[in-house]
Amino acid sequence: MKYVIGVDLGTSAVKILLVNQNGEVTKEVSKEYALIQEKSGYSEQKPDDWVDQTIAGLTDLLKDFNGDNHQIEGISFSGQMHGLVLLDDNNEPLRNAILWNDTRTTAECEDIYNRVGEARLLELTKNPALEGFTLPKILWVKKHEPDTFSKAKTFVLPKDYVRLKLTGKLHMDYSDAAGTLLLNVAEQKWSKEICDLFDLGAEFCPPLVGSHERVGTLLSELAERTGLSADTLVFAGGADNACGAIGAGILEEGKTLASIGTSGVILSYEASEDKDFKGTVHYFNHGAPDAYYTMGVTLSAGHSLSWFKNVFAKEEDFYDLLAGIDSVNPGANGLLFTPYLVGERTPHVDSTIRGSFIGMDSSHERKDFVRAVIEGITFSLNESVEIFRDHGKTIDTVVSIGGGAKNETWLQIQADVFNAKIVKLSSEQGPGMGAAMLAAFGCGWFETLTDCADAFLKVEKEYLPNAEHVQTYKELFQLYQNVYKQTKELNQDLVKFRK
Repeated sequence: MKYVIGVDLGTSAVKILLVNQNGEVTKEVSKEYALIQEKSGYSEQKPDDWVDQTIAGLTDLLKDFNGDNHQIEGISFSGQMHGLVLLDDNNEPLRNAILWNDTRTTAECEDIYNRVGEARLLELTKNPALEGFTLPKILWVKKHEPDTFSKAKTFVLPKDYVRLKLTGKLHMDYSDAAGTLLLNVAEQKWSKEICDLFDLGAEFCPPLVGSHERVGTLLSELAERTGLSADTLVFAGGADNACGAIGAGILEEGKTLASIGTSGVILSYEASEDKDFKGTVHYFNHGAPDAYYTMGVTLSAGHSLSWFKNVFAKEEDFYDLLAGIDSVNPGANGLLFTPYLVGERTPHVDSTIRGSFIGMDSSHERKDFVRAVIEGITFSLNESVEIFRDHGKTIDTVVSIGGGAKNETWLQIQADVFNAKIVKLSSEQGPGMGAAMLAAFGCGWFETLTDCADAFLKVEKEYLPNAEHVQTYKELFQLYQNVYKQTKELNQDLVKFRK
């Protein structure tokens, strides 16, 4: 039996999967690391913590492996996007990594618009300047820590640093580079225009490779420490959302992913770079060769449900909390919820908007509120679905993963709100499986990633839209969209009262 390893470097932990040639996860290891938040809006991690915990996880993975380590043919990576790791001449980090959820760079985003121009930035990078992206972080260090920046030779993203320390080879793949605001997404090369505007030399940006491309083998000392063979092939891997799409089989037109974790993502496959969404959704290079994906984000998806549970049902588990929502009719008996607990991303890039319940009366029970929260999260995700459709995309099949795929009623609500077939996979491993699939494809097990998906991914159940409920939700969705317009000014006025 042959095996590959998928390493998913998340924000709180690294998750490592051992996958056999049938697509079965034979072992799984997770290792946590600390988040550093020295000030409000700051979010950092120590890059070497990622490396140490990845090595520890690989070592644990191999402890009880009964076969020959040469049976493990390849390893690839998925990683949290956008995080900045500045490297010196010896490829050692100059400071802590600044993560995707760090929001200190508002002034730098304004500077990018002033120098590049909003329209030109969208033309080159397909994305707006947001605090989470990498270029604003680079500019922040350049401005606030000039001594540190003067020593910087290059930069990488989180998973690239781990791979660098395992192989000694420096690269960045297109799917992660697309989230830096330095990549010309259509041409798949670093934008000289943007680099020149900010005095970043051509050598500052690392060499680019495809996610499925082999970048080296394990360093001998690392192979010895982990128990892997020094001949294990190492592949570049991709951004977590790109790998999540691969791991869910989003590899052809018409297929879309709904991922509901702390945040929520609607991600749809794009065969070309020529659509113009005018910055309303993210537009990135896929981990699949010569492909792209578009993505809308709900900042407080599962977080909204967790918040409700922690405030109103702290001692109960989620199973008990969701019990009874199937007995509540669509529309939660006239109760609407907007999941803007920490602001919103798509379609409203708005840091001051906050959530609300609209339509409460004394007849409402807790199950009505829970149903309203779930419907509100789904309505927010549907904003991205509708943007895609308004731009001519066909959305007829949605693969649902994460917390939203763990409850049958919620899966049916997704089918009814999105007016699309919802697919639940029998084994959902997300980005880690996508990384493993990139390794399997890179090792030559399959001719295409689609062939790999057909072999590895199995459908457990499908949910079809209920025509009557679809019509109800269409009316409710219009009301939901009005809530933002009618509460935006109120929330701006309430900012001064927040502590």
